Amino acid sequence: MTKQVFHAEVEAVGLKCPLPILRAKKALAQMESGQVLRVSTDDPGAIRDFEAFCRQTGNALLGQEQAEGHCVHYVQRR
Repeated sequence: MTKQVFHAEVEAVGLKCPLPILRAKKALAQMESGQVLRVSTDDPGAIRDFEAFCRQTGNALLGQEQAEGHCVHYVQRR
């Protein structure tokens, strides 16, 4: 994945479901349409959680990058 531009970031490493999703939802509510949120997680279930969250909310999941025990999710606000 090329370097993704983002407008806000949530650090959710160490948090288990549903906290990363709840923090992302709160951050997205403060953002403007089209802006991108970067979320860092280390919960193995977060990949599926963010896919489902974006499907259910209409926000776009631009990408997910996995590396050494953590994952970074890029969500574009609808």
